[in-house]
Amino acid sequence: MRYVIGVDLGTSGTKTVLFDEKGTVIASDTIEYPMYQPKNGYAEQDPEDWYNAAVNTIKNVLAKSGVNAADIVGLGISGQMHGLVMLDENNEVIRRSIIWCDQRTEKEVEEMNQKVGREKLIEITANPALTGWTAAKILWVRNNEPENYKRCRHILLPKDYVRFKLTGEYATEVSDASGMQLLDVPHRCWSEEICRLLDIDMSMLAKVYESCDITGYVTEAAAAFTGLKAGTPVAGGAGDNAAAAVGTGVVEDGKAFTTIGTSGVVFAHTSKVSIDPKGRVHTCCAAVPGAWHIMGVTQAAGLSLRWYRDNFCNEEIQTARLMEKDTYELMTEEANTVPIGSDRLLYLPYLMGERTPHLDPNARGMFFGLSAVHTKKHMLRAVMEGVSYSLRDCVEICREMNINVSDMMACGGGGTSPLWRQMLADLYGCPVKTAASKEGPALGVAILAMVAAGVYGSVQEACAAIVKTDKVQQPIEENIPEYERYYRFYTKIYPAVKDCCGELAKL
Repeated sequence: MRYVIGVDLGTSGTKTVLFDEKGTVIASDTIEYPMYQPKNGYAEQDPEDWYNAAVNTIKNVLAKSGVNAADIVGLGISGQMHGLVMLDENNEVIRRSIIWCDQRTEKEVEEMNQKVGREKLIEITANPALTGWTAAKILWVRNNEPENYKRCRHILLPKDYVRFKLTGEYATEVSDASGMQLLDVPHRCWSEEICRLLDIDMSMLAKVYESCDITGYVTEAAAAFTGLKAGTPVAGGAGDNAAAAVGTGVVEDGKAFTTIGTSGVVFAHTSKVSIDPKGRVHTCCAAVPGAWHIMGVTQAAGLSLRWYRDNFCNEEIQTARLMEKDTYELMTEEANTVPIGSDRLLYLPYLMGERTPHLDPNARGMFFGLSAVHTKKHMLRAVMEGVSYSLRDCVEICREMNINVSDMMACGGGGTSPLWRQMLADLYGCPVKTAASKEGPALGVAILAMVAAGVYGSVQEACAAIVKTDKVQQPIEENIPEYERYYRFYTKIYPAVKDCCGELAKL
C-alpha cells in the first residue's frame, strides 16, 4: 500500500494527516499556535511556529500509524494565503509574517492603484488592489520598515516557507501565488510588468509550479527532524481554499463549495478566466491545471463564532467540559432554540474589515437591533445568521456573473454544524452537501501529491475515485421567505453606516 501526507497550515494551527492511496485516514495530529495583534487591524504570526508545528505533526502521525516512511510516496502542503514571509541572505526570517486578515495597508493599496492603475491590476492579476494580499504588505514593509526591506532576499508564502525548510527549494504554485497580486493570473506566471511598476525585484520571488507538480524533495536534515525518508517528493500543494476544492471534489464546471473556517468562502470552479469588473470576488488559478476559480470571501466567519465563544460563553465552555461535549455543539443547540431572525437582531461579521462584497478595511462588526428582550442565545444565533448572510452576498455575485453554484458542498469547522448548513441551504435555495471525508484541505493536497507521484493520472481522476458525499441538507421551503426578508434588510445596514466606519477609523 502506498501512502501520502497532507499538511494543512491554518491560522489557528497546523493539521497533518496520513492517508492511504484510497484517501482513507490512517493518522492525524494538530498543533495550535498564537496570532499576534499589536494594533487594531494588525495580524501577525511567527513562521517558526508553522514549521515547528509541521515537523512535530508529521513526526506524530508517523509514530501513531506505524507506517514505514519508505512507503510514503509524496507530501502536499495546504496553507493560509496572502501571508508575507521575508528571508535574509542567510535564510533567516526577518520579521513576523503579516498574515491574510491584516488590514494595515490601506495607503499601499492607494499606491498600487496610482502606480499600476485599477483596471490594469484587474486585467493582469484578475483582482483589484487588496489590503490583505501580499503585494501591499511588501510595499508596507518597504515604506515603514526600510531596514527590514533592505535585508530581504527571498519572499515566500506561509506554506512555501515550510516547503523551503523541508526541501531547501524556493518554490510556490499557481493557486497560492494568485493571491500575492504579482501573478499574471490568465497566463499563470509572474507578471514582469506589475513587478516593474511596483519596483519589486523578481529575483526575490519563488519559482512557480502547477499544484500537482513535484517542487522538491525532503532533505536529509528535514528527514532527521520529521522521520520522513530523505528524497520524499513534495508536491506544489495549494492555497487553503484551492486545496479544499480538491478535497471536496470541486474540480469541474458547475461545482462549488462553501467553507466556514476562520474566514468564510464561497468558491466556484471554472474552466475559463472570469473576472468581476467591480472586483467584489476574487479570480485565481485553480489547483487543477488549466482551470481557475471564483472566490468570495468574508473575513471573520468562524472567527466571529470563536470571538463570541471566547468572550461570552465561559459557562458553556465549563458545561461542555463536564458533559464531555464540544463547546460549539452546545452553543449550536442553544442557537437552535431561537427563531429565524433572532427576534429582529442582526449581526454584521466585519471584525477584521471585509472583502466580499465591500472591500473595506474600515468595516467593523456590529449587532443591529439589540433590545432588552434579547438574550445571549439571541446574540449567538445572530452571529451564525450574520455569517450566513455574508456568504449569501458571495453567492449573489457568482450568480450575477452567470456562474453555476447549484452543486454546493460545505466544509470547514462550521460546515460540520447541521444548523449552519441548514441556514446556508435555506439562504442559497439549493441542497448543501458534505463530503464523507472531513479532512478538506489536507485531503486535497494529499490528492495533489498522489497525482504528482503518479498514483493517479489527473486531479479529476483522483477525485472521482476518492471523494464521496455524506450528508445532504435540503432547503426547508417555509424557511426561505423568512430568511429572504432578513437577508434583504441585512444588505441595507452596511451602506447606511459605511461613512461612520471610515470616521471611526480616524478617531
